Amino acid sequence: MIPFDTVLVYLAATIALALAPGPDNIFVLTQSALYGPRAGILVTLGLCTGVIVHTIAVALGVAAVFATSAIAFNVLKFVGAAYLLYLAWGAFRAGATDLEEGPHSNLKGIRLYARGVIMNITNPKVAIFFLAFLPQFADPERGSLAIQIVVLGALFMASALVVFSLIAWFAGYLGEMLRSSSRAQIILNRLAGTIFAALAIRLAVAER
Repeated sequence: MIPFDTVLVYLAATIALALAPGPDNIFVLTQSALYGPRAGILVTLGLCTGVIVHTIAVALGVAAVFATSAIAFNVLKFVGAAYLLYLAWGAFRAGATDLEEGPHSNLKGIRLYARGVIMNITNPKVAIFFLAFLPQFADPERGSLAIQIVVLGALFMASALVVFSLIAWFAGYLGEMLRSSSRAQIILNRLAGTIFAALAIRLAVAER
């Protein structure tokens, strides 16, 4: 059993990490601004699913492969960068009419959810971060390390879900106001495309 004071410190750290500007919360922000708060929450659920994958990987030791294998690390990061460039291309090509429906966009929920999943699991630095971060709060004297890692991963996911959902709500509200202007819609798309491209470059040049 993880001590309560350790859980409090851990939760404070996870909330701070969720609030700090990074690829995941920026991604939630852009998707919410483009398609409404519901879209951001769906993306958040996808990102949280990615957290589950990374948590299991750490518990099983799979994440260590990405920390030690340059080939595995590079393959995964380039797949992620390519996907972000694909999203950037779509955003640059989109016009004002592509945003008119806002929260009722034809972009299906499963696609938004999948965007979050892909965004998270194709970033090898997330796997390495979890490998370095979670074990700091686990102790073999408390019992199974794997179970403790799973519990810590669940707490991390809960913190991200709350923080990112709030980001989605605020960004969606702002995006709703911007969608009232065709010019603002186009600017919003171009801005999203630029952010996606920047995230792709950042991921592509990332080192272990």
